[in-house]
Amino acid sequence: MRVTMTVNGEPAIADDVWEGESLLFVLRERLALPGSKNACEQGECGSCTVLLDDAPVCACLVAAGQAAGRAVVTVEGLAGPAGELHPVQQAFLDAGAVQCGFCTPGLIMAAHDLLRHTAGVPADPDIREALAGNLCRCTGYEKILDAVRLAAVLTRGDDPPQTPPAPGGTHPPGPPLGGQPFPLGPPGGDAA
Repeated sequence: MRVTMTVNGEPAIADDVWEGESLLFVLRERLALPGSKNACEQGECGSCTVLLDDAPVCACLVAAGQAAGRAVVTVEGLAGPAGELHPVQQAFLDAGAVQCGFCTPGLIMAAHDLLRHTAGVPADPDIREALAGNLCRCTGYEKILDAVRLAAVLTRGDDPPQTPPAPGGTHPPGPPLGGQPFPLGPPGGDAA
């Protein structure tokens, strides 16, 4: 079957789509958009999160035919027309929230969705709830929380804070974002 949809604001057509093919497979293999990752194929990890008609979905659980005639936004679609990163993407880089990068596209899409529906810097419980469907095996999630807090500031067009926003939306004292925002060792001592 042929599936026609809008992907990242552009018309897209996938031919010879098997009835059981997932939207994730079509995006990655037929439309050459590898940003959404294929990990669990069960909707448990969130690495394949995309927006389908402005709602976050796990693309691995959506049959490609269900996307026919609808609008899909992938992590690639957040970037600007000249390739400039979206503020959420930039915040993940600036906060050091990217390690292996496998979970990053899904986390970025979930954070983007949260920030579209939240005024100001969301509280940590709200961030954790919004990202609950995304698993990361590399981090302790703290840098990811930092990234979402920073993204909240950047998406509103404010100048980045000299220190990352703290839980609850306040700015803790500390070095600028270009330095190490948090100590790596015990308080007052050097990291071993």
